[in-house]
Amino acid sequence: METKEVNFNGFKANGFVMLFVSLVWLGVSIWLLTTNDLPYIITGVVLSVCWFILLFGFTMLEPNEAVVMVFFGKYRGVLKDTGFFWVNPFMTKKKVSMRARNLNIEPIKVNDKVGNPVLIGLVLVWKLQDTYKAMFEIDSQTMAANDASRGTTMKSAVAKKMDAFENFVRVQSDAALRQVAGHYAYDNNVVSDDEITLRSGGNEVNEDLLHELNERLAMSGITIVEARINYLAYAPEIAAVMLRRQQAEAIISAREKIVEGAVTMVKMALDRIEDENIVDLDSDKKAAMVSNLLVVLCADESAQPVLNTGSLYQ
Repeated sequence: METKEVNFNGFKANGFVMLFVSLVWLGVSIWLLTTNDLPYIITGVVLSVCWFILLFGFTMLEPNEAVVMVFFGKYRGVLKDTGFFWVNPFMTKKKVSMRARNLNIEPIKVNDKVGNPVLIGLVLVWKLQDTYKAMFEIDSQTMAANDASRGTTMKSAVAKKMDAFENFVRVQSDAALRQVAGHYAYDNNVVSDDEITLRSGGNEVNEDLLHELNERLAMSGITIVEARINYLAYAPEIAAVMLRRQQAEAIISAREKIVEGAVTMVKMALDRIEDENIVDLDSDKKAAMVSNLLVVLCADESAQPVLNTGSLYQ
């Protein structure tokens, strides 16, 4: 995407050299002010005022920090070099952090593909990519100023700007999360097994969410490094019903396995009896034996034996 960010090409001096110059400047100004000659005193006053203005030109940058330079409302570029510098003191210096930051989005209620309400949470790793868009394409400076005017905290200007960016990311992530969640069902109970769901999607859902977020945040100069769903559950109003459904499905699945195994064992027992000629069983005896074996193998509790004092047919 096209960017208007440019590197600062104005005058930039070593901060330590200019610090030495400012000390010499201050010494000369004090010496002129202590003389009894009026022209020298006037010169000393002027030099003192200039020295005071000169102090506003110092700036220090740590790794992954940047300073956006504005000269009387005109954008002059961004300074990203690490170190101690002196620039034109009439430049307005807007410092921002380029470091990666975490954002934990609290679970919100959304509707999945089939309309079921679910709670879904998100964790993001984001950072500034384009300082021009971050400072001038969205109204982050006004948002930071409004936060400062409330007087609730004594944060630095950089922290207030980053909080404004974070608030912008938070709002857009809510919208993106609702959009992506509407493309997938919660699980495969109401859709085909081959279809991707929120529970089984994993990387596919996260990649879709990452793409949606970066599209929404492109205008702000913010990029999402990583986006992952960290919380997923049914909404409370349907959670109990869905739990009973899952329990019923688990019971049915377990019963199917038990019956399948019992039938296999009964068949194996009948085949062994016939192959080894242990006893000659007619159809009625086989049916009774099958019934007894299935009761023993499929019962939830241990079967109680019943002694038959008559014959099988009485």
